[in-house]
This record gives sequence, structure tokens and C-alpha cells, in this order.
Amino acid sequence: QVQLVESGGGLVQAGDSLRLSCAASTRTFSTYFMGWFRQAPGKEREFVATIAPSGINTVYADSVKGRFTISRENAKNSVYLQMNSLKPDDTAVYYCAAAPTGRAVLIQANYNYWGQGTRVTVSS
Repeated sequence: QVQLVESGGGLVQAGDSLRLSCAASTRTFSTYFMGWFRQAPGKEREFVATIAPSGINTVYADSVKGRFTISRENAKNSVYLQMNSLKPDDTAVYYCAAAPTGRAVLIQANYNYWGQGTRVTVSS
């Protein structure tokens, strides 16, 4: 069982930055593909970004490409999401998730473990 705890959400203005963190309670963190997803009010949860165990390979949703950066520190069992140039459309609850394999990492169903989410609100 892997427990994931997100932090770093909050209320910011458009154009501001935020850094989300996700701490994992597993000794095998370095073997997991890690992802960030988000769910805006009234919408389905959607993929944001994912990072391979090595930290070298990353994939982003088109809507955040160039503004968000996913990274990880395996020594600290942590994954991060640096969010710059935030827009009101980025308002959502952001979830951290862990997948045991790199197959279809854009698909939510392939992630076995999820955090409780952290809320990000971007005002215009």
C-alpha cells in the first residue's frame, strides 16, 4: 500500500506561481511512474503531467505545456509540480498518483494509488 499526501495548494492571482508537493510512503518510490491529475469544478478529472521513475522522461497535457514542470526526488520519496503563469482555468483540485508500470500513463485507470488532493484556486 502506498500513501500519497499532496500539499502546496492555495489561492493565487492569475500570473502567479505555485509549487505542489506529493510525499509518498513507500520504500519503492523510485520504481513508480508518478502523475499529476486535476479536477475542475463540474468537470471530469484530467491528466496534467507524468514523470518516469528515473526522472528523465516527462509528458504534459497540451494545456499546461511550457507553464508546468513535473520533477521528483527519489531520495525524498517526493514528486513536485511547479506551476507558473497560472490562469483561472487552472483552478482545480490537484491529485498525485502512482503507477507501477509505464504502460498508458496518461490513463487514470493505470494508476493504483491516489492522494486526497490539494485545491488550487486562481483568481482573475
